[in-house]
Amino acid sequence: MGAKQLFAARRIGLFQALAEGERSAAEIAEATGVTPRMARILADAMSALGLLTRADGRYRLGPEAAAYLTGEGSELDLGPFLTFLNEISYGHWLQFDQTVDTTAPGDLGMNEERWGTFMSGVMTYNALHARMLGTAFDFSGYTNLLDLGGLSSGFALEALRANPALRATFVYDPSFTGAVAEQVKQAGFADRAVVTGEATATARPEGSYDLVMVNHVVHRFDAGQNEQILRNARAAAAPGATLLLLDFFLDDDERQRPIDALHAGEYLVIDGTVVYEEAQVRGWLEQAGWRPVDRLALPGSPRVLVAEATGKE
Repeated sequence: MGAKQLFAARRIGLFQALAEGERSAAEIAEATGVTPRMARILADAMSALGLLTRADGRYRLGPEAAAYLTGEGSELDLGPFLTFLNEISYGHWLQFDQTVDTTAPGDLGMNEERWGTFMSGVMTYNALHARMLGTAFDFSGYTNLLDLGGLSSGFALEALRANPALRATFVYDPSFTGAVAEQVKQAGFADRAVVTGEATATARPEGSYDLVMVNHVVHRFDAGQNEQILRNARAAAAPGATLLLLDFFLDDDERQRPIDALHAGEYLVIDGTVVYEEAQVRGWLEQAGWRPVDRLALPGSPRVLVAEATGKE
């Protein structure tokens, strides 16, 4: 109930209508084009969810809504991610009973328009996580970054923003390189970055990198492919280099972190990809010449396994 009302509130422009100040339900209705009854229902629901405050019949944005839901004026506009959840993800969860019975993904029914919605939403979600990583990890002191096989350039771009001395090499699937090169250019880092195209499962980057990122790679490949990807990343790393391995993982803690467990279902019903056990991934790291040294479990974000390059493979 809350999800669909949140999607609707964003779609009709309720949060944008409050960007300049408080309004009554009738004023929200006039600004958004819905009926006063509908404006009251949605505004009350968003107040109940903590996204708006209400006093004397007038509604005002809460801090999270002001930062992320008002469109172009937001700190980061999460609107495209909500559109993805509403138009792509939500419909797939309606197929989840079939997935439970068959362990097979649902039917994406994708066309060009839906792919645009999918990618826009996923990249927006990743942009939020990249900002969170930028505040949780100290990128200073590194000079040469390899971003291997990721889906979003945002993580490496955050590293480049944080460290003016850092240079980056993006080794992405050839279908992504054009978009990544444009993103690098738009961010103003074209003189500090190189973008090359190689299939992630077999890419063998050359160099001696002191920082390696492998973001949202693990869930897309099988065990053997992941072991090889991590070995290839190690072969391109300098002694003592740091690896940041970002993804959702299942754990053996007393209480499983909810966001990882829920994404295990999301990834399966969407496209059949896998949220692996963290213990299994740590085993791959050690076999590939990486020693896990830390884990960053950012709230609302994939976790990051931090590893150090050991003896050369």
